[in-house]
Amino acid sequence: MSNKINPIEAILSQQPIMLLDGALATELESRGYNLDDPLWSARVLLENPDVIYQVHSDYFRAGADCAITASYQATIDGFSTRGIEEKESLELIKQTVLLARRARDDFWKGNRDSNRPKPLVAASVGPYGAYLADGSEYIGNYGVTDERLVDFHRSRMAALIEAGADLLAFETIPSLQEAKVLSDLLKAFPETYAWTSFSLRNENEISDGTKLAECAQVLDDNKQIIAMGLNCVPTDLVTDAIRVLRSNTKKTILVYPNSGETYNPETKTWHGDKQCHGFDLLSEEWYQAGARLIGGCCRTTPRHIEMLSKKWRASKVL
Repeated sequence: MSNKINPIEAILSQQPIMLLDGALATELESRGYNLDDPLWSARVLLENPDVIYQVHSDYFRAGADCAITASYQATIDGFSTRGIEEKESLELIKQTVLLARRARDDFWKGNRDSNRPKPLVAASVGPYGAYLADGSEYIGNYGVTDERLVDFHRSRMAALIEAGADLLAFETIPSLQEAKVLSDLLKAFPETYAWTSFSLRNENEISDGTKLAECAQVLDDNKQIIAMGLNCVPTDLVTDAIRVLRSNTKKTILVYPNSGETYNPETKTWHGDKQCHGFDLLSEEWYQAGARLIGGCCRTTPRHIEMLSKKWRASKVL
């Protein structure tokens, strides 16, 4: 591991929490884009990349200290189903980082003199199950070998790093097998940091049924993984899951749950109420439990992040 500065630590040295962004797909859908497609938000990368830049910009203006790129479902295997060759696929994957960096840099030109730290770009490395587009990222039992997962992830990781991401975001990881593969792969890129966030079955188990405590312990020794947590989970699981993590890892803890609605992967529909105002109140509880990176996942919007920013920055905690 090099002496490169831990980018999360750099921000947390200036303020007690780091605000992540919210959902990308929700914003794209609200702007009229149909994401009922195996490529999901990566479809917009092909059709109208500038709108992705606009969404990133909106989150920075709302208060986000970190943008997560549109690469969650951008994979060589996925693009190949559209007849896109590997070389072009890798350029598209790099483009997700370049769009987020451009949005960050353009935002920063006008905010350099603010009390905020310069925001980060975290390159999303979604799970193998996201490429399958069948809800497998909420189950995790893919029935594939470690070698298959290595082949699937390695080239995308290399492209995201080459494009200049500040760190990688291994997110919505449903299985310990995949988490270990990604952790081991990271060692092939010794200059690179990452966070790992799991999807959960309940507050004590990740999606494949492995104990969250075991996952935390297994990854704890990898110094390149600088934060660990959960995303794309219901808000009511978050606090107890943070406590489990805090008892089993020394790493910084991150949480970016869904809006409070419940997803049905069979019908691909959401039910319940968005907890926009509840979200900022819940963030107090999450902070007290031990989370230091807080944001939103599915169905959250710039409004959710703005509420978080107003709450924390207005109280001079940030």
